[in-house]
Amino acid sequence: MEKYGEPEALLAHLQEVERRAEDVLVDRRQIVDLDSKRNQNREALRALGRDPQAGPVTVCFGNMFINLPKHKTQEMIERDQEQLDAEINNLRSQLKGKVNQLYEVQGKPELKGFNLTPLDPDEIKAIENVLKG
Repeated sequence: MEKYGEPEALLAHLQEVERRAEDVLVDRRQIVDLDSKRNQNREALRALGRDPQAGPVTVCFGNMFINLPKHKTQEMIERDQEQLDAEINNLRSQLKGKVNQLYEVQGKPELKGFNLTPLDPDEIKAIENVLKG
């Protein structure tokens, strides 16, 4: 208790750690939920692609079933996929900062390699060319 002096300071510190940990857990849960929805959309797009029928398809919106043209349904699902991808990427980028803040509050060193990004195809080709000589 020497580090925090008073019990109130220790309690405030623990509350801060708990709050930041809760932020991290909420974001992780939201990413899992959005990813699940994205997988459901992917399954729906595959099912629409396998069905040679060009007529209307029945789509469930909440508690209603609506007949929509197949191409409109595909467009709606693809737009939803793009929005889900953007939300997931945004949450993942925010999550990195929140995890680092949590580690900082806990007095742990920052995670090494946590901010890495994958190489794009052009960078991979450049590295392969350098390695070939």
